Amino acid sequence: MARSERPHVVLPNWDAVYDYYRDHRPNRLLAWAAYALLGRRFVPRVGYAAGARDSLRTLIREDRRPLLIVMNHLSELDPYTVSAAAWRSELRPVIGRTRVLAKDELFTTSLRTKLDMMGGMPVFRGKDHGSDAVGASSNRLLDTCAERMARGDSIALFPEGTVNNSPDLSHLLPLNGGVGQIADRARRLGAKPAVVTLGLSYGPHANPSKEQVRSASFHFGPPIRNLPSEPAEITALVQRALQDAVDHAVEAW
Repeated sequence: MARSERPHVVLPNWDAVYDYYRDHRPNRLLAWAAYALLGRRFVPRVGYAAGARDSLRTLIREDRRPLLIVMNHLSELDPYTVSAAAWRSELRPVIGRTRVLAKDELFTTSLRTKLDMMGGMPVFRGKDHGSDAVGASSNRLLDTCAERMARGDSIALFPEGTVNNSPDLSHLLPLNGGVGQIADRARRLGAKPAVVTLGLSYGPHANPSKEQVRSASFHFGPPIRNLPSEPAEITALVQRALQDAVDHAVEAW
């Protein structure tokens, strides 16, 4: 298969899929244009923990460390509001150099070209295909993310793995252990990943209005530079840090 040929995103084809996304790079100018458009369509409020803005700027502009950007997941509209927040925040310089993990079914629709342009990378989820069926593909996804980070790219994901439909939307679901695995595997390849937590809130409503979605509240927690030695410990740390960021995003309402 030629490197430029896009494989069909279906589970039996997972090996070719991740061969492709290991090397695929979106056109940064087109990515910036797409994010800028969403940044005009949505007008999220973006806040930072004390010192987080300067720390994030330093990580990106001076240290040039790859970021593992983690966000809570409240709605199918989250990718749009998160993209707008990225454009309106200190994350703007990493647009076009960030892989954004998204469920595989989105890549089988007309959205795929836009997803590829904006840095999307498919995830074959156990809840959709069965845990046994996705074992090998999940392992390859983690390695692909680590390889991208070792090359200097960032990774963005919703580590809850699904939309939070619990009665208390301000309380995170248990995080998928993949977030710790990605950071640990990237580190083993020589990268020095830093975790960036981005808490999201649409206010106190389970079904937010279009205006509430349009003006979502985001909060950046302090970037985490020094990560624990074990993947499970990394995941536990991210759980606590992301919950704190979500709490502040909720308070902003």
